[in-house]
Amino acid sequence: MGMITNDWLEAVSSEFKKPYYRELYQFIKEEYSKETVYPPADDIFNAFHFTPLSKVKILLLGQDPYHNVNQAHGLSFSVSATQKIPPSLQNIYKELQDDLGCKIPNNGYLKKWADQGVLLLNTVLTVRAHQANSHQGKGWEQFTDAIIEAVNAQDRPIVYLLWGRPAQRKIPMLNNPKHLVLKAAHPSPLSAYNGFFGCRHFSQANAFLEEHGVEPVDWQIEDV
Repeated sequence: MGMITNDWLEAVSSEFKKPYYRELYQFIKEEYSKETVYPPADDIFNAFHFTPLSKVKILLLGQDPYHNVNQAHGLSFSVSATQKIPPSLQNIYKELQDDLGCKIPNNGYLKKWADQGVLLLNTVLTVRAHQANSHQGKGWEQFTDAIIEAVNAQDRPIVYLLWGRPAQRKIPMLNNPKHLVLKAAHPSPLSAYNGFFGCRHFSQANAFLEEHGVEPVDWQIEDV
């Protein structure tokens, strides 16, 4: 696991001392030594490396990492630039096109968003190859709740994009009156037509940021 070294460290350092985290660390260490696990160990904390706490404008919450080879690299919904765009991300791109006129790119690498302050957080940060949700209930949820609490405590405008029921279960934690919570169906092909398409979350998020004097996000991902 690559260490967290930026301002997230102060926000979550107390978690590293808790019994659940010690157990989680041992579990993850063992999994990586015996099994194929994604993302690569050095990429587990990429969401925090790329988006320091002080820079977070938007929190986009996913569930667990993609579980096929060379997909996951530590950012929710994002895949390595050489990989096929997953169906949920294809639907995100379609909504971006309808909402903001963004061109649909030829890749699913979302680091550009992270670099602008979009925290691409999964609630679980690792997964065993080809076994979705295989690392649920091992402690990651407690750790990422601490991340969400740290964002909730920030005294500035922040937007949450909560797509699907699992993400929306976090709403009781989000009680900062300076923040905006946007919720919709999940963009997966199973539910995108039940309220994700047409949600216009990207333009709403940018409008909220601009109203409060914060630079909006340029959502256009470039072709590679």
